[in-house]
Amino acid sequence: MSRDDHLLPLAMRELPPPWNDLTHRRRPALAELPPTHAEQALEVLRASLPERRHSVHDWDEPLRDFYDERDDRTLDEADAWLPRLMPTTADVTRDRVSQVLAKWSELGIPSVSSPPTREQIDVTAAEWATSVRQALASDAFALLERGIHLGHASEAVRLAKAYVRVGLAVEPAVRLLLTLGRPRGEEALLALVHDDEVRDFRPYIRSRLLLLRRPRYEARARKPASDEEPLLPPVVRELPYGWAAGFQWPADLPAAEENVARARAILLACRPAEPVPDPVPAPAWSGRESGDEEPPAWLEVREVMRNLMPYAAHVTRERMFEAMRECALLGIPGVPPEPDEEEGSRFVRRWTTWVGGWIAGEVFTWLGLYVDDEALVTPWAMELAEQYARCGVAMEQAVMTLHRYGTVTLSREALARIAADGTLPPQVRELATR
Repeated sequence: MSRDDHLLPLAMRELPPPWNDLTHRRRPALAELPPTHAEQALEVLRASLPERRHSVHDWDEPLRDFYDERDDRTLDEADAWLPRLMPTTADVTRDRVSQVLAKWSELGIPSVSSPPTREQIDVTAAEWATSVRQALASDAFALLERGIHLGHASEAVRLAKAYVRVGLAVEPAVRLLLTLGRPRGEEALLALVHDDEVRDFRPYIRSRLLLLRRPRYEARARKPASDEEPLLPPVVRELPYGWAAGFQWPADLPAAEENVARARAILLACRPAEPVPDPVPAPAWSGRESGDEEPPAWLEVREVMRNLMPYAAHVTRERMFEAMRECALLGIPGVPPEPDEEEGSRFVRRWTTWVGGWIAGEVFTWLGLYVDDEALVTPWAMELAEQYARCGVAMEQAVMTLHRYGTVTLSREALARIAADGTLPPQVRELATR
């Protein structure tokens, strides 16, 4: 066998049992190892760490489609050939991958010709070698997590950060840092969210950091805001409802005159005087709005805010600046790390408008779903709904409220004006015509 035929480095090929076992027997055997084997786990991590960034299962589209529409029995049989022909790390060779592909070809796996091409062998060999590294590193991080209190924290942190940077065993590495907690694990995670090598794993790391830092937010949220500068009108600050998708009104709230009067007062207090520069996004973002695959950064900002400001009474200038500093610390895109006065003021204005808009949106939703007496909402609700839709605040909820009262002439006329207004966003006009 030529030296180049091996797909794993010598240190991995010489790992002791059960670490070198690539069959189903490895994990049960590792589960029986006591946490005192931490040094051995660290050695596995050092041996398995690649020198450059790796992808896991970056296969081509025909094979990906096959997995999406898979015949589980065929795939199970295909996957079983990998550890069957390569039961230990010393057996992971290009020649044996070639043998596996020959079996796959017989099973009708797409992207594998008969005989397999050199390119097919090269791609599968690289992916299988990476998968082995990933599996062994994940098991090593899991063992360390069980016994991290026994020591080895500095080396474990160094290796966890290194694995995140190369994109391998990211979730187990981050879980280990979470288990370490403050200060060491938290400091490592904060460093990673600002590391350019981390790339597309940053949102995941930030989400874990939010879990770790949430107790701080909750402690802050328990403090009264009586000595802080409020940013929302008094009638809004009296709201007893907290965050859900917005500041969601309870579904069982009776449609009594006093509740309708409160709804009207809130909409009047929050109504925009002119179109806002940054239209208020829909609170329950799904990705369909703009065809995006990744959620927008404002969702992460909102997650920080909903913890620091759980109720409308907590929406103060002081907490807005706290939220901005926290978002900068977490590396959330679009948040200035060291904002000047103008940037800070712009951040506060935008988010005060958005929070007020989400509250108004929940009010419109409640009116449309639960207030059946049209006399209670005519004409003021129709006038306010049109004004909100034209100004880019709670647009969808406002238009849907107009549809809800479509038997009212004022609602139909408002919908017609919105649909015909070429200055409004296409999605708002389209929504008005439904």
